[in-house]
Amino acid sequence: KMDDDDDIPQLSSHTLAALQEFYLEQQQREGMKTSQGFNQYSVGSIEEDWQLSQFWYSDETASCLAKEALLAAGKGGRIACVSAPSVYQKLKEQDGEDFSACILEYDRRFSVYGEEFIFYDYNHPLDLPENLLPHSFDIVIADPPYLSEECLQKTAETIKYLTKGKILLCTGAVMEEQAAKHLGVKMCKFIPKHSRNLANEFRCYVNYASGLD
Repeated sequence: KMDDDDDIPQLSSHTLAALQEFYLEQQQREGMKTSQGFNQYSVGSIEEDWQLSQFWYSDETASCLAKEALLAAGKGGRIACVSAPSVYQKLKEQDGEDFSACILEYDRRFSVYGEEFIFYDYNHPLDLPENLLPHSFDIVIADPPYLSEECLQKTAETIKYLTKGKILLCTGAVMEEQAAKHLGVKMCKFIPKHSRNLANEFRCYVNYASGLD
């Protein structure tokens, strides 16, 4: 008789290994969350939601970008993170530093950050709370969720509204021309990494003399 197992789709060993790794990671992460001293601000405390096109930076990249933002903002500086929650989370870990930060984000899970969270939909780039004054941030870090000119153009309106001047943009290498066109930013040598490898090459762009070269 036919072997009943034939109908069962077999996962390749590669897929199985990847799945096991994923579950293991999840267990470890859950374990971390329940262990004492779990920091709700730490990168990864809110899981990536790929349907929202979210991809968190690696810990090193998030730290590096947060440090750059602090330097660029200066003492008592104000930093806006537009669709860049992992940088915001790293900033929150810098306890006692003299600066303030806001997170503009579509994902309402980040409302755990209280008043610093501002709901943001790039389709309505200037639909912002009244108390968010124009040109009130020393630096804006932005990571538009999609690699499309439309998304960049609309996010650029928000960035230009918020910043006093300095811009740090993270997006695909393919967006270099559009980034220059809409924001006047140039590519840095620094290569941002994500906690999961993305297919698209990712780069940072700035419009000031940064520490990312």
